[in-house]
Amino acid sequence: MSKVNKVSVEELEIIKDQSVKMNNALNNIGALEIRKHELLHSIADLNREIEDNKVKLEEKYGSIQINVEDGTYTNVETEE
Repeated sequence: MSKVNKVSVEELEIIKDQSVKMNNALNNIGALEIRKHELLHSIADLNREIEDNKVKLEEKYGSIQINVEDGTYTNVETEE
């Protein structure tokens, strides 16, 4: 019968603990990447909404610069 080689119980516990920590870290990174992806899509959607709103405002008021604090606006001179 051949002898079975084993690391010590303490060494095995360290290895198991490190493995669990590594897996948790990798899972957390994956969750963060998913959240990042969702946020990037939200930003892209919001940019489209902003551009659509700019077009509507420009159709109504022409080329203007809007103060987002109080809603006042000034006309923007366009070069022809």
